[in-house]
Amino acid sequence: MTKIAFIGAGNMAKAIVIGLVNNGVAPKSIMVANPSEHKRIALANELGVLQTSDNIEAAQFADVIVLCVKPYLIAQVCQQISKAIDNIATKSFISVAAGTTVAQIQQALGGNYSVIRVMPNTPTQVGLGMSGLFASTQVSAQQKQTAEQLMSAVGKIIWLKTEDQIDDVIAVAGSAPAYFFLFMEAMEKHAQQLGFSAQESRMLVEQTALGAAQMVVQNNVPISQLRENVTSKGGTTQAALMQFKQDGLEEIVANAMNAAIKRAKEMAQET
Repeated sequence: MTKIAFIGAGNMAKAIVIGLVNNGVAPKSIMVANPSEHKRIALANELGVLQTSDNIEAAQFADVIVLCVKPYLIAQVCQQISKAIDNIATKSFISVAAGTTVAQIQQALGGNYSVIRVMPNTPTQVGLGMSGLFASTQVSAQQKQTAEQLMSAVGKIIWLKTEDQIDDVIAVAGSAPAYFFLFMEAMEKHAQQLGFSAQESRMLVEQTALGAAQMVVQNNVPISQLRENVTSKGGTTQAALMQFKQDGLEEIVANAMNAAIKRAKEMAQET
């Protein structure tokens, strides 16, 4: 049985742990390490997983070590683990930290060990995540399969051919839920200005967004076709879409995504 340790017990770690247990992974094969007693004990009580305040204990326990700490802590945690355990070469490391490269993680570990970078997004917390994965050349087929099992428990995955694509995944999926939230927020605000109550505005926006997303999922046609299907010539939808185009929506979206990619590359230089 593969043993998995999570270094950090934040929202992403919690989401993955819940997904694993719900998909039949034995709770006693999972250990969560976190300095905050409240978070790790809450997970242990809720799911039956093991917990500790000691990163070294978790690393020694596990075959797979999932790094769920802030990017600025990655090097410190990896150095701590590498100095304390002897069989580090038998383990694989999975990092969900943005802006921290495979090379930087391996350098902190003190060797070219097995490292997989994962770029998930926040819908992982409700089992609807989208993650991009990139594996170093040292990662075995079995280790890749374990990483797939981890992230497939909380959504869908794609394997990336190059590490640079991690930054692209950040722009398209990692940061993207916030794009939709911003759009929904703007719609909700204007709905209230039109006279709907806060509760009515929220329901109108969230149900429409949910329905539109489900139509994309359930209809194997281009998204552009779905848009055309609800756009009558000379109608209200066409008027709204023409205004979006006039205001440069496509350029705004492209610029925002490129800004996310640029910032991801800057973060890698800062780490």
